[in-house]
Amino acid sequence: MVRGLTLLALAYLLSVPGAYAQAPGEVGNAPQTEQAMAWLERLGPALNMTSYQGVFVYARGDQVHSMRIAHRFRDGRVEERLVMQDGGSGEIVRRGMNVVCVLPDQGRIRLDEVIPSGPFAEAFTSQLMPFGQWYLPELVGEDRVAGYDVVTVALTPKDEHRYSHRLWLEKSTGLLVKSHVRDVDGAVLEHFQFTSLEITDDIPDAEFEIQTRGREITRSLDIEAARQSPVGRMSGWTLNWQPEGFVPAAVPRSGKGKAVAFSDGLAAFSVFVEPVTGLKMPTGASRIGATTVYMRELSVADRPFLIAVVGEIPPGTARKVADAVSIDDEMARGWSARDH
Repeated sequence: MVRGLTLLALAYLLSVPGAYAQAPGEVGNAPQTEQAMAWLERLGPALNMTSYQGVFVYARGDQVHSMRIAHRFRDGRVEERLVMQDGGSGEIVRRGMNVVCVLPDQGRIRLDEVIPSGPFAEAFTSQLMPFGQWYLPELVGEDRVAGYDVVTVALTPKDEHRYSHRLWLEKSTGLLVKSHVRDVDGAVLEHFQFTSLEITDDIPDAEFEIQTRGREITRSLDIEAARQSPVGRMSGWTLNWQPEGFVPAAVPRSGKGKAVAFSDGLAAFSVFVEPVTGLKMPTGASRIGATTVYMRELSVADRPFLIAVVGEIPPGTARKVADAVSIDDEMARGWSARDH
């Protein structure tokens, strides 16, 4: 249960600043879609360049977790500390590109490059992706969340390969304070929301000091390397189809195998290709909240391989992506040679 929470935390930790976009107040009498896009263009920068502290909850399926966060942007550098409030103790502290993770109840974890789903995915892209081509944005109203006035933006997919999203953005900063991921029937699959929030530059240095005892895993984030590596990780296998608009975005670590993550600027999924070793894994689809895991086995050159697609896409889309993976005979024979 903690792993899903950790991925959400890393979604915050690994986000990188983008260029400031036109503020909604400058749009004037632009059509509603343009106003919605103007708010969305503030999302990535606001995640980094707004200083705040508070507690948020994250729910997917029947799993609900909460985290306390302190986030400060000062002198061009992000500092952040996240502390788990349930499901085990631990914390993650970021100073610029240096990340320290302490999870005493869970042992050692790897801080791999992670492409998050939902509204956090856009912050990972090297530029603001034109996801307005794949979703219909609409400004649907105003509300209050955690004591702040917010605007609500709905994103309706233009095809059956994506989920819809609803985002609540704080008016003065554009900070995301609440989000829903919804299926085609409007049912909420995943839910993120601040339960308490203070937007302030006055956060003491002590809030960014590690306070948990346990194993520390330290890592410097190499954002440029993550952006340049997807093509190399696809050598030896080919993805013959993916939903329009999803492009290679980063490379999760994958044991002996190869993996590439794809993003449309809002949602993301990863494709893993690995040789089958030891016990056979169950194949087929499973889903927790909006996250689908689809696995299939493929035999190439008398060698079994496991194809896994993991991400915030409908099960039918995940299956279609998995079925579109082909593996080169040469790569299959090379893996077999290394295993002997």
